[in-house]
Amino acid sequence: MSTMTYKPLNVSRWIIWTLFAAMLIVAPMIFNKGASLSLLSQIGTVMIFGLSFNMLLGQGGMLSFGHAVYSGLGAFFAIHAMNLATAGTFPVPVVLIPLIGGIAGMGFGILFGYVTTKKSGTTFSMITLGLVELVFASSLMFPAFFGGEGGISTNRVIGQPFMGITFGPQVQVYYLIAVWLFVSTIGMYAFTQTPLGRITNAVRDNPERVEFIGYDTQWVRYLTLILSAFFAGVSGGLSAINFEIVSAENVSALRSGGILLFTFIGGVGFFFGPMIGAVLGVFLTVMLSDFTKAWQLYLGAFFIIIVMYAPGGVASILMLNVRMIKFGKFKRIWPDMARVTAASLVILVGAVMTIEMLYHLTLDSANGTVMKLFGTQVDTAGVVPWSIAIGLLLGGALAFRLVQGGFTQVWGEATSEIEEAARRAEA
Repeated sequence: MSTMTYKPLNVSRWIIWTLFAAMLIVAPMIFNKGASLSLLSQIGTVMIFGLSFNMLLGQGGMLSFGHAVYSGLGAFFAIHAMNLATAGTFPVPVVLIPLIGGIAGMGFGILFGYVTTKKSGTTFSMITLGLVELVFASSLMFPAFFGGEGGISTNRVIGQPFMGITFGPQVQVYYLIAVWLFVSTIGMYAFTQTPLGRITNAVRDNPERVEFIGYDTQWVRYLTLILSAFFAGVSGGLSAINFEIVSAENVSALRSGGILLFTFIGGVGFFFGPMIGAVLGVFLTVMLSDFTKAWQLYLGAFFIIIVMYAPGGVASILMLNVRMIKFGKFKRIWPDMARVTAASLVILVGAVMTIEMLYHLTLDSANGTVMKLFGTQVDTAGVVPWSIAIGLLLGGALAFRLVQGGFTQVWGEATSEIEEAARRAEA
């Protein structure tokens, strides 16, 4: 005899997805100046790429150094499809080009994944590193398909406009990326709720136990990689539409290393972590590079700080503070947190002054010793600017040392109280 059960609607989840969709719709209306639309489009493609990479790393525990292979090859197939559509030999609308990239990525996931997932751990990582170098070398050996060093270019305006949409204006490309981002995010989140997604987590945590209960861990990793490669290919197809060019750099270890950094910065332990990492990563690599030659130094330093002091990424910091707010402890810790933040900002200003002046003296001294820093003219050969920079560094470090202990104590006490309250609630 069957019984009817009622499962309440998860209102909070619907609210989150609705807010996410609203943000995607409203974003170009707020950030509509200069290259903002191009930047938003790039963030959208990197978000899909990062989420697909996190299917391997965060959910499956597979550290891959070659994930750019699937997005890059997907981008190459997508851009060839666009050129064929322009020539009239392969009639396909632009809106479906990312799907072609996804299918291509999945195809190569089936091909390469069967080999790479036979091993796990460090061996898997080394195989993927060798794979990305192999594909990168092949991209220069077969210019007929990969276009050599110059790559393959295209024109995303294909055929007759549909309801005025030509994908010529950047805002139309952004909304195309936004739709695919929303759909892909739903798809990848749905994967985490499936039996395969759950067993993937189990393989990450205890593969021996999974094998003991009868599952083939290699096939679990293999299927997960295939799905991950599909969404990576989708991101590659969207990148081909956005930039209208694909080159060997798309399948390089540099691109793979970049998405690895972004995902770690955002937080591999959280589904939305790579999305935060995409925003910060694009900001550090695209926007910051327009203002300073030391952007790679800042990116590396930021990554080291995150790994050392917040291994869970920026997402973990946000969730820990949300937890404090939820249990009513945030008002107790915020004064000490504000003091620690203020001291950290003083250190940051001093560090930026030191780095920028040092870079100017070593790399740009031919244009004189005077540079513009924080809106003012600074003579990098003078004693006063260096005294201020060193003073801010030392003063900030001393202040941080003085206030850090109080913040650590208050945070630890609040955390202990929360855990005790949680234990009482369970009991």
